[in-house]
Amino acid sequence: MRSSFGLLVAMLVSFVLVASAANFYQDFDLTWGDARGKILNNGQLLTLTLDKFSGSGFQSKNEYLFGKIDMQLKLVPGNSAGTVTAYYLRSQESTWDEIDFEFLGNLSGEPYIVHTNVFSQGKGDREQQFYLWFDPTKDFHTYSVLWNPQRIIFSVDGIPIREFKNLESIGVPFPKKQPMRIYSSLWNADDWATRGGLVKTDWSKAPFTASYRNFKADACVWSQGKSSCSSTSGSRYAWLSQELDTASQQRLKWVQEKYMIYNYCKDTKRFSQSLPKECTAH
Repeated sequence: MRSSFGLLVAMLVSFVLVASAANFYQDFDLTWGDARGKILNNGQLLTLTLDKFSGSGFQSKNEYLFGKIDMQLKLVPGNSAGTVTAYYLRSQESTWDEIDFEFLGNLSGEPYIVHTNVFSQGKGDREQQFYLWFDPTKDFHTYSVLWNPQRIIFSVDGIPIREFKNLESIGVPFPKKQPMRIYSSLWNADDWATRGGLVKTDWSKAPFTASYRNFKADACVWSQGKSSCSSTSGSRYAWLSQELDTASQQRLKWVQEKYMIYNYCKDTKRFSQSLPKECTAH
């Protein structure tokens, strides 16, 4: 009797652990690329592949309205020039909201460029680009988006690289009303991705593969017009009011001083009349 009871307890514990673990079969749909996208290792690993005929992509089953989204990625190794691995949140409407990570491939030995952007009501043009302080093709690293009503924070391995604040008070639209799905794709963009399109994709190096694991969404799921987050959410949803503390602000400054290579807020040629409002807000 005891042994069967112990077995039952063990089975229940294992079920709880499995149920609480992220699983790509449960969380995502492969949406294009035929068999170029694959879910492996009992749902613990997802890979996207690009060849000369097609790339591939996936999207989340759920829509979210605010959340802290984590994904570990290992980017295309070797000569990845011309390729783009996009990982982003986007709403469905014609005046859509979007929060972007895009990883622009490069020649072997050259650094990847991390391209970020924020769209609100169909308007983007808020690009910031960075190099990374590590080789993102050697191992998995965590790329995170914290999105709450006050701000959007992009982070890499827990280190903030960009903050976009809610400045609706001065007339800057902020994405806070449209639920978004998570998307990712690996595709050929050699007309612009590497050195402005000067370096083309070397198809002799294909297929190109990016890998994903350890997805986590501490987020408000949007379903049938309602949020899974209650108005009395309390500490369970602490990220809903999270902001950068002093140490995080210092890390953000370190990244932006050492690794930022493009900031739309400093592009006076592009914005020759006047910089966007959020760039001059204090």
